Amino acid sequence: MKYLHKRSILTISAILSLALLLTACSESKLPDREGIDAGSMGKLLGNKSGGFTPVLPGKNITFPADHQAHEGFRQEWWYLTANLTTEQGNSLGLQWTQFRIALSPADNSSKQRDENRDWATDQLYMAHSAVTTESSHLASERWSRSHPQLAGVNTAPFSVKLDNWKWQSQGEALFPASLTVSDNRFAYQLNLSSDSPYQLQGEKGFSIKSLDGSVASYYYSQPFIEVEGWVTPEKSPDNGGVSERQKVSGKAWLDREWSSQFLNRSQQGWDWFSLRLNDGSALMLFQLRGEQNFYSARRMFADGSGHNVESGMIQMSAIDWHQIGDNRYPVSWKIAIPSEQIEITTHSLNPNANMALSVNYWEGPINIQGSHSGEGYMELTGY
Repeated sequence: MKYLHKRSILTISAILSLALLLTACSESKLPDREGIDAGSMGKLLGNKSGGFTPVLPGKNITFPADHQAHEGFRQEWWYLTANLTTEQGNSLGLQWTQFRIALSPADNSSKQRDENRDWATDQLYMAHSAVTTESSHLASERWSRSHPQLAGVNTAPFSVKLDNWKWQSQGEALFPASLTVSDNRFAYQLNLSSDSPYQLQGEKGFSIKSLDGSVASYYYSQPFIEVEGWVTPEKSPDNGGVSERQKVSGKAWLDREWSSQFLNRSQQGWDWFSLRLNDGSALMLFQLRGEQNFYSARRMFADGSGHNVESGMIQMSAIDWHQIGDNRYPVSWKIAIPSEQIEITTHSLNPNANMALSVNYWEGPINIQGSHSGEGYMELTGY
C-alpha cells in the first residue's frame, strides 16, 4: 500500500489549490493551509468517498486492465521502491511514485469544456522521486494536469509519465519496462523485469484499512523485480551540474493501489514496511495509528503463493527515533510475528530520509537483522 500517502498526500490544500489553478474544472471547497493539521493524515485523507466510486469486496482484479488508471476513484498510485548496489559495493535506495487524484466525481464535473478536449480534465497527477545513500537524501516533486503531452497513463504499450519522468513498458504488461527520471540534482535509468505472479493484498486485492472495515482500497503488489541500470546520485554544481553515472543492480518492489477514501478521520498516520527476507520470501507489513491501531501483513513468495498474517500476531515497537526539523521519526523498529517465526530489527540506511515536499513524510531504504536478514523500504507518515 505504501501508504502514502503510499501515498495520498496529494489531497493537501497546496497541491489541490495549484491543481484548481491549472485545471479550472472543480468547485470543491478547499481548506485553508493554516487549517490543516499535517500531523494527522486522517484529517487529510479521511473525507468520505461520496460521489466517487466506492471500494467494495468481490471485485476481480484483472491484468493488464487494472494496471491502468481508475479515474472514477478519488486517488491512486504507481509506487516503486528499489534497494540497489553500485559496482563499488555501496548501497542506495530509489523511490519513484506517480499519484493520480480526481478533483471531482465524474458526474459532478463541469459541463463547460475547452474546445480542445485534451485540456479539459478533472484529473491531476503528481510524482515523487528520491535517491538515498548513506550520506545523502535527495527528493523531488512534480505535478501536472492530465494531458497527453504532460502527464497520464497509456495502454499499449503501457506507460506512466509526468514530464520527463516515465515508466515505459514494452507491451500492455508492466514488465519488462524502463524507468527514467531526470531532475536538476539527480537522475537514473533502470531496466525492470519480473516473471513472478502479482500478489493481491488483503482478500483477493480488497485491502481493509480500519478496524470496522469501513475504509478499504484495491491493492496489488509485485515484490520480486530485478533491476539493472545507472544512477547519478548527486549532480555536482562544481562540475557544471554533471556527475559520473554509476552502474547499479538489485531488487525493486511495485505497489498499485486505488481508493476513494484511504483512512478514517481518527487515524493519525501509518508505518509501512516492504521487506525482502534472506529465505526468498517477502513481507508487506503496516500499522495505521489511531485510537486503536490497525495492523495488516502478508507473507509472499516468488511463485505467486502467499498468505495473510493474523493481525493479533503482529508485534511492532520503535527502538530508535531521529529528529528532523519539527518532525521526530521512529527510524529503527523491532518486529515480531511468532506465527511466521520472524523476530527482526530494522535499521535505516540514512535516518535523514525525510521527504520534505508538500507534506513531510519519511521514506527510505532499511536493512534487517535477527531471525532473518534482508533489506527493504520503510514509510512513516503523520509524525
